[in-house]
Amino acid sequence: MNSIEYIEEAEKDLVHTYNRYGIVLERGQGVYLFDTEGRKYLDFAAGIAVCALGYGNEEYNSALKNQIDNLIHTSNLYYNVPTVLAAEKLKKISGMDRVFFTNSGTEAIEGAIKAAKKYAYTRDGHAGHEIIAMNHSFHGRSLGALSVTGNKHYQEPFAPLLEGVSFADFNDLSSVKTLITEKTCAIIFETVQGEGGIYPASREFMEGVAAICKEKDILLILDEIQCGMGRSGKMFAWQHYGMKPDIMTVAKALGCGVPVGAFLMTEKVAEKSLAPGDHGTTYGGNPLVGAAVNKVLEIMERDKIADHAAEVSKYLWSRLEELKEKYDFVKDHRGLGLIQGLAVSVPVGQVSQMALKKGLLLITAGSDVLRFVPPLVIEKEHVDEMYKILDEIFVSFL
Repeated sequence: MNSIEYIEEAEKDLVHTYNRYGIVLERGQGVYLFDTEGRKYLDFAAGIAVCALGYGNEEYNSALKNQIDNLIHTSNLYYNVPTVLAAEKLKKISGMDRVFFTNSGTEAIEGAIKAAKKYAYTRDGHAGHEIIAMNHSFHGRSLGALSVTGNKHYQEPFAPLLEGVSFADFNDLSSVKTLITEKTCAIIFETVQGEGGIYPASREFMEGVAAICKEKDILLILDEIQCGMGRSGKMFAWQHYGMKPDIMTVAKALGCGVPVGAFLMTEKVAEKSLAPGDHGTTYGGNPLVGAAVNKVLEIMERDKIADHAAEVSKYLWSRLEELKEKYDFVKDHRGLGLIQGLAVSVPVGQVSQMALKKGLLLITAGSDVLRFVPPLVIEKEHVDEMYKILDEIFVSFL
């Protein structure tokens, strides 16, 4: 079949929950993707911040192929070697104490919420605790994750959601303080808001929330699903702030394409939260994803991928600043490391479609932000290639 036939078949067979771009991707190499018609695309989306190592990494591919030949699945009734090794590495790079592997970021959020509620239940001897989340946040599509997602558009059709969730304004410490009650058990937010428009947490906000949590024994849950795994220029974005959370969620680049997520916690939380029977997963942390995580972490540490991201991100920042200075409709530029955004007053969807036709994969965040989340292995030459295409597009809006 050609690409049009594949798309027509997909539209007949799949539930229409995505407005997909009109291409059928077939293979990848380095930081480029190729469709079924042989067209080449520079990838500045990375599967929505997933494919940190790019495509065709032979070491990563071999690890998965070898594990498929050995053992794919056993269930969590038994131990398996790849996942034990992966958990050990993940603890080492994060400084956290306990790991629970899930199938996705959304499931990691679900587990984090449950762990926080169980911690408070064990401590206080009763249920009925509450959570503070942030407006314009995004944590996933399941009912629990939607409950802490600060966007009414996503929530309204699925009400009633989880009770006891209130929403503060991101980077507004006073708005958090006004919501705290004796029932508050956790505060959750993305270290860098992604879908909400690429907003990093300010140092004042991060330090202020952390201090409140420590004083009142409230658990700080940081969502690093999109901004973690080296993308910020450190392995986890919260490491820029000289502190660590009580619970952290991670996914996306954790497996670089294999469906896997995790929530991590300190020993203090682990001692009072999830016990046998409180939480589980059939597939989470099976040998195949364990092998993927193990190899991803090995490569990232050995090749200093986060350091590379930090260095290239400076160049990306300078080139996007050039666009901001050149075009009046570029209203803002923000981000951290290789998660950056340009807020523009021209239609972002149109820009993204025009980029696609010129061989650039570029996605959006919110209603007016172009999102730049390329593979972490990009080089300056790829930034220049992206700049040239985007500059050509922006000129057409003058």
